[in-house]
Amino acid sequence: MPKLQGTLKRLVLLAVLAGATMPNSGCKLLFGFTDAAFVFSDFWYTTPLIPVTPYMSQQIEDTYWEEERYGKVPILDPVEGEHAPLFCLDPPSQDEIVRALPDQTSGGVPFLAETRRNNMRMIAEPIVDRLGECRFYPMVGPARMHHCHYKCTVWFKETKQSWWPVPFTFEEDRQEVVYIDHDHLIRCAGPVVE
Repeated sequence: MPKLQGTLKRLVLLAVLAGATMPNSGCKLLFGFTDAAFVFSDFWYTTPLIPVTPYMSQQIEDTYWEEERYGKVPILDPVEGEHAPLFCLDPPSQDEIVRALPDQTSGGVPFLAETRRNNMRMIAEPIVDRLGECRFYPMVGPARMHHCHYKCTVWFKETKQSWWPVPFTFEEDRQEVVYIDHDHLIRCAGPVVE
């Protein structure tokens, strides 16, 4: 508790010093940038510049990528014929497996704390391949759920590295297991109309 109070006192003292010296320093360090941003936006009839870090923009791009590629359940047309193949044909891609892993590498500060995964090897094994009964799904109609579940095992070398305050590198062979579902709907075939 005393350590927390000491840290709090230092932060308050630093804020008071910054508040007292910044406006009286004679330069436009604090308010000059905001003033220039609003003048620029007023001239071009737009909003002021909003800085976005590369980390945040990458998170937004990844969210849209995962939603477009892996976040939707496809609805397939009925499979014709008595002995038509109804088995899982699309195992998870390497990109999908890596995105399904627990993300322990993001948010690191370059040169201070970095975590990398190197030499990745992966195997996707089907564990469930089952076709459900025909039933009614809202916004789809009569369809059957095809359950395709995969067990994905990933081996990699995890490297944790830092250069400051104490330089070190730590490497460890790791293994992670993730389960990925590729469930999809297949419309039920109706009676043949002649």
